[in-house]
Amino acid sequence: MSVIVFLGVLLGALIIGVPIAFGLLLATIFLMFYIDSYSATIVAQNLMKGAQSFPLIAVPFFILAGEIMNVGGIGKRLVDLGLAIFGHVKGGLGYVVIVASIIFAGLSGSALADAAALGAILLPMMVKGGYDKGQSMGLIASGSLIALLIPPSISLIMYGVIANVSITRLFMAGVFPGFLMAVGLAVTWFILVKRNKEIQVLPKKSTAEVFAAIKGSIWAIFLPVIIIVGLRGGIFTATEAASVAVFYALFVSLVIYREMKLSDIGKVLVNASKTTSVVIFMVAAAMAGAWVITIANVPQQLAELLGPINNQPLLLIAFVMLIVLLLGMIMDTGPIILIIVPVVLPMLVAAGVDPVYFGILLVLNGAIGLITPPVGSVLNVSLSVSKLTMGQLTKGIWPFILTYVLLLILLMLFPELITVPADWLMK
Repeated sequence: MSVIVFLGVLLGALIIGVPIAFGLLLATIFLMFYIDSYSATIVAQNLMKGAQSFPLIAVPFFILAGEIMNVGGIGKRLVDLGLAIFGHVKGGLGYVVIVASIIFAGLSGSALADAAALGAILLPMMVKGGYDKGQSMGLIASGSLIALLIPPSISLIMYGVIANVSITRLFMAGVFPGFLMAVGLAVTWFILVKRNKEIQVLPKKSTAEVFAAIKGSIWAIFLPVIIIVGLRGGIFTATEAASVAVFYALFVSLVIYREMKLSDIGKVLVNASKTTSVVIFMVAAAMAGAWVITIANVPQQLAELLGPINNQPLLLIAFVMLIVLLLGMIMDTGPIILIIVPVVLPMLVAAGVDPVYFGILLVLNGAIGLITPPVGSVLNVSLSVSKLTMGQLTKGIWPFILTYVLLLILLMLFPELITVPADWLMK
């Protein structure tokens, strides 16, 4: 009944147009009244606690790095590289999105920032080239989720801290599944564009033009290398990596590419602050919701439900993944990690499940929720960027959601796809 109260209020608020963060707060307050535990002080304390979460310190820096990339021409050069390689292929702009998403994942570390940046750069080009707007924005939004698995991933850091497992190993374990996400998107996109006869194909670039594009983007490509090598070698933490990303992006934009002026810094800071405030407020509201769900004994009820199957690892994981998929429709990945991990991880470990393997599944599943109606934060950022209606974007994004669900099932059935590459990269 607690879950029904929470979801009912949240969905009702969203239907009448209440912003997501305020809808979460309303649902939290109603559930607190239902369990007779309402306190304005406690709500405020949980909001502050959610906003002050240590892993979130990296978020403003990664968002700022993304803003600098947009203004400083870094993102544009990555797109130009993709166009030089894939522009002449049917549906080439979609493959550009996928390649750029992989590189952006190692630059910003934020799915929200990547969706906003790539949407602003590529969506107008795709619409002009005859691509379906809903499918195009759906691909961009789905591609941005790769940032949750390819390091530096804040979600993996949060999981590593709570689960007490090696964050470096989590990062290495996330690399190959991140590339599998890209492969899945490419296959899905190939199937979708094959039937679209309105798509314009760009002229093939000469070898000299391809090399020029590679030369022009080399500084942009080098940033993910710095971050991954620095994290792998223990040179800096994820938060320090975010600071490095800002400094590097600023240096390249001002000194190397010279497309950003000192007068642009104020605008960049304002835009980054606005985006950060939205993200942090949403996370804080979700944290408050996670707290009241815990107080209402929902996690304990889940643990009781899972008890009879705790000697069957695959069935246990499947049940947990189903719960996470449902939770992902109403809250972000961070709160899901905070709710699920302390409750189910001890049972999973006792059943012989590798906690690193489970962490990758959990984050990928939570990522799917970010593009799933009605609350998905990446979905709502994509709505803002594209000016589409929820129905239009949902129609365009569902094939990619299905692709990710199938990938999740594949990784559940074959843990070696996660553990073997992680072991190899850790050597």
